[in-house]
Amino acid sequence: RSTRKESSAASDVYKRQNHNKHQDMTYVDGSKTKITDEMFSSFSAGLSNTQIVIVDVQGMVCDFCARGIEKTFNDDKDVKKVDVSLDKGKVMIAYSMNKEVDLDEIKNIFLSNGQTATGIVIRKV
Repeated sequence: RSTRKESSAASDVYKRQNHNKHQDMTYVDGSKTKITDEMFSSFSAGLSNTQIVIVDVQGMVCDFCARGIEKTFNDDKDVKKVDVSLDKGKVMIAYSMNKEVDLDEIKNIFLSNGQTATGIVIRKV
């Protein structure tokens, strides 16, 4: 396990370094956009007994950013589905109902990937 932690720390540095190259790029402020009913319905289709966390994000500028977030959340056994919208600056995460959603943990995941979670809403389906 210590090798994994060292590898994870190296990966975090790599992510921040690559993300810093995007400083001059324009990104969407997720707090200023909305998830449409159609987007939410499409994401939640087929899910039941689920809590969906919708996160407003600042700092996502490329597919590398999005895939890093997606992978991190998919590593959680209680996550059923993840959708990252670069153009909306939003991330939807479907958790099983037995997961106690920790908002600070979610914020820290974004920070470790070089983004900022500026708003979080939880909807149950």
